[in-house]
Amino acid sequence: MSGPLEGIRVLECAGYLSAPTAGYMLGDMGAEVIKLEDRVRGDPTRGFFEVFGMKTAHQGINVLFETANRHKKSVTLDISKEEGKRILHQLVKVSDIFLTNYSPSAISNLQIDFATLSRHNPRLVYGIATGYGLKGPDCDKRAFDTIAQARSGMMYAFGESEGVPSQIGGIIFDQMTGTMLAYGVLSAIIARDRQGVGQQVEVSLLGSGIHLQAYGVNGAMLRGRTMSSSRKTLKNPLANHYECADGKWLVLSESQSDKYWPAFCDALGIPELKNDPRYLNVVERKKNFRELTSTIENVFKTKTRDEWVSILEEKGGGLAFSPILSLMELGSDPQVLANEYITKVDHPSLGQLNVVGVPVKLSATAPSAQGYAPNFGEHTEDVLINVLGYNWDDIQRLKEGEII
Repeated sequence: MSGPLEGIRVLECAGYLSAPTAGYMLGDMGAEVIKLEDRVRGDPTRGFFEVFGMKTAHQGINVLFETANRHKKSVTLDISKEEGKRILHQLVKVSDIFLTNYSPSAISNLQIDFATLSRHNPRLVYGIATGYGLKGPDCDKRAFDTIAQARSGMMYAFGESEGVPSQIGGIIFDQMTGTMLAYGVLSAIIARDRQGVGQQVEVSLLGSGIHLQAYGVNGAMLRGRTMSSSRKTLKNPLANHYECADGKWLVLSESQSDKYWPAFCDALGIPELKNDPRYLNVVERKKNFRELTSTIENVFKTKTRDEWVSILEEKGGGLAFSPILSLMELGSDPQVLANEYITKVDHPSLGQLNVVGVPVKLSATAPSAQGYAPNFGEHTEDVLINVLGYNWDDIQRLKEGEII
């Protein structure tokens, strides 16, 4: 495939989701991504057909692995053996980026640390994703998405009831960490090409989660208190979310509430509230927000969400609002589809699928979501022959020696 990173080669020696997420994002941009997997076990995510009681498989396809590994080439290699290490070092010499999220002990045992690999390629950009960062008392502890949600303060930020944390469904922090790692290694590639230096790039689940909340965290540090996330205590009724007659929800997000208050009242069929002294301006509405929010709640429950969307589009005067979509609704949202935030790809086993597209658009070197996760070891012979110059006798010898 072509793209802005065509000609860049990435080696990925990683499991689970954070570093592989960076790998697939680089692959979206046209990089050649070679995934090195354990000769016997492979990437552990291949076996994750259920996570925390939720099934992640569809027609024999592991959704987690499929999502994090599109565009990649799978090479099986036992890098615990000397000949496996020699092949790894040969690949490092002809690569630009190395990605891992192995634990410090595994990195040390396998001798795939930056200091070791950079001796074989001083221009190598080495990207590592950790749980807590490489420093501090907890740097060696195991961490996963929900652990980072908890440690970063995100679970309280999302909590609806006062003092009760809430876990985010799905895998958010691994995706964010992979995004940050891709951003970091691309910055390092620019530094390498301009300044001639390879270097290590490190990101973590914890650091990425805090970065994701930069506005809220900085606000808490400066103000000494957190922003409210409970709809019961939001004092601007035009910045809240409301349930409609069909059980679906709609959100208003209008900071300029005085400007839009009259049109909003007309649209909701409550024109008598426009000039009500209790709600005349933002100060008065803030004083009486509980009663006003309750009134607006009751009005929204008289019509379906789609009916309210039509009414507010026609009569809301430009008020900022949106339907609150479920994940299942994203695949039919016209705005999402128009920008290919969800797009169709051709899968060799499942046919045409709707999948998450590439959120970054480039006008001259367009990235692409077209691709699928490789079968276990699918490209081992291809990479050894076409990248490193091995022949079929070499391949047979490596198989007999249980190197590949």
